[in-house]
Amino acid sequence: MDTNKVADNSKQELAEAKARIELLEKKLAILEGRIPQKYPDVKYLGYKERKRILVTGGAGFVGSHLVDILMTQGHEVIVVDNFFTGRKRNVEHWFGHRNFEMIHHDIVNPLYIEADEIYHLASPASPPHYMQNPVKTIKTNTLGTINMLGLARRVGAKILIASTSEVYGDPMVHPQPESYWGHVNPIGPRACYDEGKRVAETLAYSYAKQENVSVRVARIFNTYGPRMHVSDGRVVSNFIMQAIQNLTITVYGNGKQTRSFCYVSDLVDGLLALMASSYTLPVNIGNPVEHTIEEFAVIIKNLVPGCRSTVATGAAVEDDPQRRRPDITLAETHLNWSPKISLQDGLQRTIDYFKEELSRTTFYNNQTYMDVKVKSRH
Repeated sequence: MDTNKVADNSKQELAEAKARIELLEKKLAILEGRIPQKYPDVKYLGYKERKRILVTGGAGFVGSHLVDILMTQGHEVIVVDNFFTGRKRNVEHWFGHRNFEMIHHDIVNPLYIEADEIYHLASPASPPHYMQNPVKTIKTNTLGTINMLGLARRVGAKILIASTSEVYGDPMVHPQPESYWGHVNPIGPRACYDEGKRVAETLAYSYAKQENVSVRVARIFNTYGPRMHVSDGRVVSNFIMQAIQNLTITVYGNGKQTRSFCYVSDLVDGLLALMASSYTLPVNIGNPVEHTIEEFAVIIKNLVPGCRSTVATGAAVEDDPQRRRPDITLAETHLNWSPKISLQDGLQRTIDYFKEELSRTTFYNNQTYMDVKVKSRH
């Protein structure tokens, strides 16, 4: 009887000790969040070299990586985001820095600020996000683009419009060169995004012709990497999440449709090169290495240690393009740009990021992802 009592007391003491440790861990996390963090290294630029750069959608997946590079280069960066798909955590490591400013604003409404360059990246980009509110998507890509082009005209800024490979629709020409006009369903489920971006391009060149605005247009192909939304519904995030959790990896359709995946740091390098260049027509920025969706599922499965997932097929998605691969001859010729990060390397970094996201239990300040390897190249 006494032995049982001792055992019960020990169990109770252990449970109380565990509860106290958990409480202390939470308090430590809160205290760590209050300690001023050291910023990533930033180059010092004189006032002649330093630019004031506006990034719309700067708290999003691609935008935040671009912000990291612009900040480390020493520029003043203004991020404008309405947080429809962007997250403060993507840029929180810059909060309080003298060169960084964040404005919570929806660019469907006019914005009056000073800037030397504008990267217009604001728009939901994954099908579940842009289909969730198609009217909002169209407004962001039309009214939002008009507002940004108007701002560029007023302040004499150079503007880069982030367009998309979706302007080619389900292409009849393969790979897709910039001269191809596309094969798009104007009333399909993807039309709010496809046609929104096509109008954005039309607006850019109308402002360039009529108002002498200096425009650059990047047609961005499939991009992946850390800070992707865990639940954005895109192939990469879906497959990685399913593989990490040993769930069935679902391939929609027959799995023979192809995609070309570009790592986010390569894309950002392409955007920077395009902005710095004197080339004004649309440029494809993406990775020309093509894989079927089926192959891609197997690659991801093999990269996740101990993955027990099986690959299964599901119903095809309406208006899903069957082939997608950029012809990047123009980018190579005019920007001296081509992707450098291999699919294996990029996917490994992305898988590591997703694992970290899944293992999060408490909020730590400034625990965002910053790719040091990528940063050191600049």
